[in-house]
Parts: sequence; C-alpha cells; structure tokens
Amino acid sequence: MAHVDQAVGELSGLAFQMNEESGAAGRWTPSPLLLASGAVHLGAAAALLARPRAWPWALGALLANHVALAAAGLWPRSQLLGPNWTRLPAQTGITAGVAITIDDGPEPAVTPQVLARLEEYHACATFFCVGERVLRHPDLAQEIVRRGHAIENHSQRHRHNFSLLGPRGMSAEISRAQDSIFRVTGSRPRFFRAPAGLRNPFLDPVLVRLKLHLASWTRRGFDTVNGDPDAVFRRLAGALQAGDILLLHDGHAARSRSGKPVILEVLPRLLDALNSKGLTPVTLRAALPGEP
Repeated sequence: MAHVDQAVGELSGLAFQMNEESGAAGRWTPSPLLLASGAVHLGAAAALLARPRAWPWALGALLANHVALAAAGLWPRSQLLGPNWTRLPAQTGITAGVAITIDDGPEPAVTPQVLARLEEYHACATFFCVGERVLRHPDLAQEIVRRGHAIENHSQRHRHNFSLLGPRGMSAEISRAQDSIFRVTGSRPRFFRAPAGLRNPFLDPVLVRLKLHLASWTRRGFDTVNGDPDAVFRRLAGALQAGDILLLHDGHAARSRSGKPVILEVLPRLLDALNSKGLTPVTLRAALPGEP
C-alpha cells in the first residue's frame, strides 16, 4: 500500500508540473474512473479515521478499486483511463479512410519490403517505431518518412514491463523516444502506442504534457504469434469499414510456412480488400485537425 501511495504522490506532482509548464490548454483532466478511484481512497481513509475496526471493509474497497484500474490498463482499447483512439474520429472529414498501423520497427529484414508493397498501391501507413531501433537504423527511418508515411512513438525500448512503470519511468521512456525520432527524422511524433497496448493510470497525464494522442486499434491480426496469413487477414478484413485502425507488425513478425514474415503476405491482400470497398489508407495524422 505504501508503494501505491508513493505512486499516487508522483502522479499528483507530475500533474502539477504539467499544469505549470503547459498552462490551461495542456491541463490534464482525470477520467471518471480515476475520479471515482480518488473518491474511494478518500472514503476509505475517512472510514478508518471514524471507525478503525472497519479496516477490513476499507481494505476490501481499495483492493477492488485497484483490480478495476488494473483491468482497465490490461484492456488496450479501453477509454476508462483516458482518451484512446480506437477508430478515426468521424468529425475529421475523412469519409472513406482506414489507418494501417505497423508496429515494433524499423526492421531491416522486413520494413523495406513493406515500404515497397505500400508504394505499389500508393498507400500511406503509420509506423509506430521503437526509439532505440530508429537510432540503430536511421536511414530506414528516414526512408519511411521520405515515402510519405508517418513515424509515431512506441516507446524508447519497448519494455515488456512498461505498464508497471510509475509516471517518471513512463515519462522517461516516451520522452526519450520523442527525442530519438526527432533527431533522426526532424519530426516529432503526434501519437503514442504503449507496448502491447498495456498501460496504467499514470500514462494519460504524461501524454497530455507531451502533447501526444494515445492510439490503439479497431482490430489486430496477432501477426507476431500467428504464422497463418489467412487467419491474420480474416481478423483484419472480416468487417472492414471506414474509420478502422488496423494493426500489423514489421518488427517481431511471425513467419508463415514459407518462411516469410506474415505481414508481407497479408498486406497486399489487405490493400486489395480496401480498394475493393472504396476505402483509402491514410495516416493517423491525416485525421488530426489542421493536418494536411
């Protein structure tokens, strides 16, 4: 419980610092779940002060609250911890757009072939790149941008324990990736996607301070663990419609029976399916107000 109190204190300090740096326009607003969580903590403290023997009830309420927060963080498409793009916003005026997002690269053995397939279809994509991989393969990151695609933030190291970090740890991972990508491409990301989509309540205020939008997906193909291109394609294209955000991987890509990365077998079929439905691949940035 002391660890939780320390983390809550860090979050409060981070929010105050964010407000001081960013002013009203950048002020973080807690989600209803987080406001309710604060009320539960205050209520538990008040109950213990008034009736110390009620500690089992207070402890039970706190445990239930933290289970709810953990469940929200383990649900990548959840809006309970803060804003989260699971579809392209309808009010942007993009009436027939679908965002293909590609994670975990750049990967020299895969990304150039992905770029070639996208170019064949004159299609744009959003690459959620890992900061240290951008530094390791700067020419490839620059080529992604040169071809008209967008590079967004997928953390600096893609740590598997990212969702367990406190606000300072999350801020360091995301800020370092921002700097790495800017140093190589000259452009700062506008979106962030958490490793595996997992997060905790400390993420949202960090993103507000860094002026980043959280993006998950409408559907994913599980192409890092499933080597069957047909199954991956069905998951992505089974109910295609305007506004979808689709997830594939150039990094950590599973291999099909032929030994090819699954994305290379799925992507042309997916682009054909989009064309047949009159849908256009767009970047996430194209759905932001004021973006070209």
